[in-house]
Order: sequence, then structure tokens, then C-alpha cells
Amino acid sequence: MHYVARLGSFLIVPAQGEYVVVEVVGLRERDSGSSQKSGGELDRAASAKFLDVVPVGMLPLTGGKFRFGVSVFPSLYADVLYALDAELDRIFETERSEEPSNGPNGGPPNPADATRSRVLSIGRSVVFDGYGVKVRLDDFFGGHSAVLGNTGSGKSCTVASVLQALFEKPKEHHARGSTFVVFDVNGEYYRALSGIGEIQGLGVERLVLDGTSDEGMFRLPHWFLDLSEWELLLQASERTQVPILRMALGLATLFSGSGVELRGIKNHILAKCITQIMRDDSSSPSKHDRIIGILQRFNSGEINVDSIQPFIHINYGQMADAEGLDTFLVGKNGFVIDDLKMPVYENMPFNFDALSDAVDLAILYEEAHGNRQIRDYCSQMVTRLKSLEERREYEFLRHNLQDRSSSDESELSFLTRLLGLQAQGGGYIKSKQIVIIDMNSVEDEVVELVSSVVARMIFRQLRRAEPRNRFPVHLLLEEAHRYVGSSPSRYAVDASKIFERIAKEGRKYGMFLLVASQRPSELSKTVLSQCSNFVVHRIQNPDDLSQIRQMTPFISDAVLKRLPSLPKQHALVFGTSVNLPTTFKVREASPLPASDDTRIVDLWFHEEGRRAGLVLKLAGHDTDLQDLI
Repeated sequence: MHYVARLGSFLIVPAQGEYVVVEVVGLRERDSGSSQKSGGELDRAASAKFLDVVPVGMLPLTGGKFRFGVSVFPSLYADVLYALDAELDRIFETERSEEPSNGPNGGPPNPADATRSRVLSIGRSVVFDGYGVKVRLDDFFGGHSAVLGNTGSGKSCTVASVLQALFEKPKEHHARGSTFVVFDVNGEYYRALSGIGEIQGLGVERLVLDGTSDEGMFRLPHWFLDLSEWELLLQASERTQVPILRMALGLATLFSGSGVELRGIKNHILAKCITQIMRDDSSSPSKHDRIIGILQRFNSGEINVDSIQPFIHINYGQMADAEGLDTFLVGKNGFVIDDLKMPVYENMPFNFDALSDAVDLAILYEEAHGNRQIRDYCSQMVTRLKSLEERREYEFLRHNLQDRSSSDESELSFLTRLLGLQAQGGGYIKSKQIVIIDMNSVEDEVVELVSSVVARMIFRQLRRAEPRNRFPVHLLLEEAHRYVGSSPSRYAVDASKIFERIAKEGRKYGMFLLVASQRPSELSKTVLSQCSNFVVHRIQNPDDLSQIRQMTPFISDAVLKRLPSLPKQHALVFGTSVNLPTTFKVREASPLPASDDTRIVDLWFHEEGRRAGLVLKLAGHDTDLQDLI
């Protein structure tokens, strides 16, 4: 049975060897005038029925592809036909769901009859009964995509069902070469996606970030941050604080390292700083204490407490040999190097607690060159750094080189794990296709920092890769409006900048975004404008609806007007992966993400004495809610 009088359905009209494809946008009924009924009643049997249609494209009668735009319009009395599934497949270009697979280096596949998917079924049409709505894989995953809708409309289930369908291909080959890095800010995807790891040749890994440095938790070594991220994290001002911070990062790396080549630079800095202290107006005991304090934090084989103490020993309120110290440090055989270039920060490992001392040393070095007010100018940055050292939620960032597990973790090993790669022989093989970073336990400030640094590191690695664009990586940004906003972030690190760059340049390097959000009006306009495909669930907010209308000028108002009333798990899909916008019921995810609705009646009305079964984390300790009651 075919229903033709449905809003949003497609009809075909023959016209000069082709079909004109039209969309039904209105339904009307008018009395024929021959009715004998009284009282103004409409004779439904004899009345005339009208379908208002809009031409959308052309389809050859046999074979050939659908194309947008209409060059030849139907003639009067032309037949109007409903579209069968075969015509719908041709309109949506999904008639071939699979094709023969390729083997290594373009050779024969193993097994010889192996196939690979060309299209992906994402649900069932609500307009054409029983018709499966499919997207072209190359177009859907070969660009940026967005899944939008109000909370509770089914976004998480849609994302989960799409990934489940992608990896549930019944025959060889599975999507083993795919890489999905999921920024899971609500901790809901592992339950839905963990089963994919049980399929032979596929793997799913969950990395939990709770802000601590506990064993097994996700950690991000602080030396992975680049200069601009340090500047944002510490909110360093461009004119005065940024130069000090850059010098301090170079010094922290320098003094955490070792080697003969570093000795000269260390000695030069120490000599200049000690000389500056000797020349100020403070008392000798004060100078002695300041010098000893510096040498206890920073020292070398030549300049240390033991070598300097004989010169600065206090005797009757005066230093033992101040002139000898000056000769020792800056004399003919001293340690000052003319035209020395300060060390540059190059993301080398260093102790986090060395940075505070390095900032003090950098300020002192500037004071040695006559900049007397630099300490006051940098006071706010120093305060922010000390706060960063003390805040518990940033333990995951603070590393100590004495911890072998952290010092051995290079950027390469970090990225290979993050991208699901495993070393084998002289190269790497895929061991994980989905890596979930569970950030449910941390605040938006940490989410922004981690997502920004991780995305930047992956993007930089893909830009350097040879050959280019051969290792596609998809970043799934759950609740993207929280850290990829349309307005500047209120936190130190603004993640929108790197994601906007990926949105504009990522395609050429094989890096793509899959954005999920309940507030499209709060999302970055740049990121949203670069998305090629959209799956839109129920949208009721007027600002969000306006944003959808601006993104989709080719969609009829009749379709957009249905968005506020779409049922749960129903959505509108449009973009480059489907030729025409269509409304569908999303394929059921099994298992579901951990985003179930709260069952108020079940939780409120129950027998006396039932345990809550809930564990709260208070002050870092697990506490059963029943114990609190």
C-alpha cells in the first residue's frame, strides 16, 4: 500500500524522457459544487483533492543519477506517479549498499569475495512505509557532521546507533581502519559502544578523566601544552608576562635536564642572578639568605652552595669575600657568556614544581638587566600558577619526572594510544577503533583544556603525516556547546579556536568533527557553517530554530515547521550524504547509552527501607547515600 498524500513525500512526473521529482508541501480539498448536502457540509466523496508540490530535481527514466534543479517542467495532464523503493534508492543514490573490497596495496582482498559498505542505514522513513533511510558513507564521514536536538530528543541514541550500525557489518571487511575519539562529557557512551570491542578485529578503550593522578586514570603531561596554551592557562598578558613565562618554560626544561652542553647556560644564568643580588642595597645577611635560597633550588657542578658559601659567609655582619665572589663569577675565568641566547621551550619533559621556581629565576634574570618593576607586573600570573599547583582537579596535569610511568610517556606513545595504534615490527597496526575519554567527573574548565590540547596534538600530527590524508580521525564532541561556543569562553583556554581551525582545514588532512549539541544557537558559527551533514531532532527554542533555518535555505518551511513536534527518536537528515532532506525514525541503539530518563514515580513511591543504591563522592571518598541518611 502506497500513501501519496503525505507532507514531505516525493512524487515523480514524466517529462521528455526524464522524471521531474516533486516534493509534497501542501494538501487541500475543495467542494466540487455538485453536492446536494445542506448546511454547508462538504461532500468528501465528490470533493476535489489537491496536492501542492514543489519541483526539486530530475531523474532519468532508466539508469543515471538524480540531479538537483529542474530544466523541463511537466506538461498539462502529465501523469503523476508515486515513487517505488527502486526510484527512491536512485533519488538518494543508495541503490548499491556494498561493493567488492580491496586488499593490501590495491591487490585482491582476503577472502576473495569480501565486500565493504558504501551506504549506512540509519533508520526507517516516516513518509515511505518500510523504506530504510541510508546515508552515503564517503559523504557522511568524509566531512563534518552535526547531530542537533533538545535534551531528551534522542541525540545520544542516534550517535550510538550510527556507530553500532557502522561496525555491525555481517561480513568482511569491518571498518577496522576507522578512528573515533569520543569526548564524552556525560559518561554515557561506553555502555553503548563497549560491545563493538567484542567483534573480532575491533577494539574499544575507555580513558577516565576525574582530575586526579590516580593509577589507571587519564593523565595529560603538562609538557604537552604548547606556548599559546600555557599563556591562555595562566592568562599571561602579552606585553610583560608572556616574555617571562616563555623564558621560565625554557628554564624549567633546562634545569630538569642534564648534560655538559647545558652547563654553560646554567652557570651564566646563576652568575648573572647572584651578581645582581650582590649589587642591590639590601644587607649582607639578606643577600646571603637570598643567594643560598636560589642555589638550593637551582645549581650546577660549578655554582652551588658548597662553591659559593666561602665567599658569602657572614663575619661580623659582612660577607667574607664579596670581591672574590665577583671575580669568581664574572672575571676572566668566570661564567658569563656574551650574546647568550636563552633556552627555548620545546615541549621537553620537566617537573611541574620546577616551573614556579623557573618563573622566579626568570624574573630575577630580568631584574639583573635593570627591569626593576617586572616582579610587580608578573604578580597576577605568579598567583595563578600557584593556584594551579594547589588545585586538586588539575592533578592529572602535574607530572613529576621521578614518576617513571609519566616520564616515559612521550608525545608519540601518548598519541598512538589515543589513536588506537599498537607498535608491531617497524610500524603500527590498529588495535582500537573507538577511544572514549570519559570526562563526566570534571568541570567545563578542565573539559576545555583537555579537548583543546588533545585535538591540537592530533591535528598537528596529521598535518605532518606522509602521505597526507591517509589516516582519517573523527572527533565526537558530545555537548559541544559547552566548550565550542559562539561567544568567547569564560575560562582560560578557549577550545573553540582549535576546533574552528579543524572545521576549516581538517578535511584536507583527514580530520573530521561529529558535533552533538542541544543548543545550536550557542555553538560556534564557524564550526556549524562547515558541517556538511545534519541530523536534527526536536528543536523548540526559537533561537535554535532560527539557526537551523539559516543553515538550510533549500528546505521547505513545511519540513522545518515539523521540527518542534518531532517525537523522540525521530529526526530530519539532510546534507551531502542524502540528496533530499527526509524525516526518519532513528535505528534503535542496542545497548542504549547511559542517558536514560529519570523514572520519578519509581524512585519516589517505593517500600520503606529500600536502599538508595547510590554512591556519592564527598571530599574524594566514596560514600553510600544510605549511610548519610
